[in-house]
Amino acid sequence: MRDLYEAQRAMRQARRAAMARGVLAVLDIGTSKVTCIILQFDGPGQFRESDGVGPMAGQSSFRVIGQFTTQSRGVRYGEIEIMAETERCVRHAVQGAQKQAGVRVDHVIATISGARPASYGLAGEIALRSGKVTEEDVAAVLAACEVPDFGRNRDVLHAQPVNFAVDARSGLSDPRDIVGDRLAVDMHVLTIDGFAASNLVQCVQRCDLELAGVGSAAYAAGRAALVEDEQELGAACIDMGGGVTGVSLFLKKHMLFADAVRMGGDLVTRDISAGLRVPLATAEWLKTRHGGLEATSRDDREMIDVTPERDENWDGERRTVSRADLIGIMRPRVEEILDGVREVLEVAGFDQMPSRQVVLTGGASQIPGLDVLAARILGQNVRVGRPLRIHGLAQQHTAPCHAATVGLALHAANPQDEWWDFEMPVERAGVVGLRRAYRWFRNNW
Repeated sequence: MRDLYEAQRAMRQARRAAMARGVLAVLDIGTSKVTCIILQFDGPGQFRESDGVGPMAGQSSFRVIGQFTTQSRGVRYGEIEIMAETERCVRHAVQGAQKQAGVRVDHVIATISGARPASYGLAGEIALRSGKVTEEDVAAVLAACEVPDFGRNRDVLHAQPVNFAVDARSGLSDPRDIVGDRLAVDMHVLTIDGFAASNLVQCVQRCDLELAGVGSAAYAAGRAALVEDEQELGAACIDMGGGVTGVSLFLKKHMLFADAVRMGGDLVTRDISAGLRVPLATAEWLKTRHGGLEATSRDDREMIDVTPERDENWDGERRTVSRADLIGIMRPRVEEILDGVREVLEVAGFDQMPSRQVVLTGGASQIPGLDVLAARILGQNVRVGRPLRIHGLAQQHTAPCHAATVGLALHAANPQDEWWDFEMPVERAGVVGLRRAYRWFRNNW
């Protein structure tokens, strides 16, 4: 645990050093695409007058100067499977962004979307020695949390305090300088598969880059796609990517839960390819240009030409399919994905949240009719969310499929406090409790 704590602190320090030098890259390695955007930090207040978004977007301190997206290879279910192919894609994306920006970057902060995430709620409590909460007291109460046995080969990705209480006063976001006798904390810890994380680190290092941080794609998408009221009152962000559908729950502007369904838009494409006997490229084109989930009587008469342009066995006859047939293939798979999301939300206790808002984002969220179908399966309060606009970002990178990339940029500029941002007390270093912590938010919503 101490090694992980020190590694996270080292990455935070590397990120701060890169920001101080003025340039940092954000890298989103997904199943279907790899996106790199380069951020330039020019100091607080530099772009406040022109952005018009507000401090939550972090635009007072950075702007985008380079951006590039390429097709992803070697990634399955959000995890690297073929290192050499993924390395080539990452190099291509980074070089394209560097060429546009006209600068070279050495440090990147990356997202990870798969890796079988698991959430834990930890609790800790200490007595205040001076009668007032100090920085050392915050570090001590975080170190006092009983850490469960996360299992073999599990790494902690996020460890964020989500609630502080001084005596009987709860719901404090920053307890420093509050007078009292006892300080308690509830902390959300998100763990991922250690091998998947190691492969990501290895890929970045093979590209001659230094990793300055790793963030959950589900968490980053939530920060970008949820508006401030949704993060405050409670909402679920469903990030529907190519290989993985990430689920994150926010309340009081903190992520309280995250998980992933190992299904995404690529499965829909493969179903179309198998059902209509067309190449994957044609199936992807059908999904994005003619796909949908709500059939009408007109769809039986709407015929789509799928004749291959170059096929040695083509006998010259034109081949068409009806849009109704296409919808009939797509809908069952999307329903299966949404059923998996509903099961995750039930486990997380989503029904007990004050506001049960669901926000869909990610590339697959752009399928026509998805919001209507999701409202029937997940609840009535469903909308499709686009990421917040950040200064310098091109129009093509403001689509829902880039929510995780934009959210990671916001996280890099304005990170929330985490366990390793505080100096761990020496007497508590390395202590690992064996008692399994309870999920505090399921009992306190």
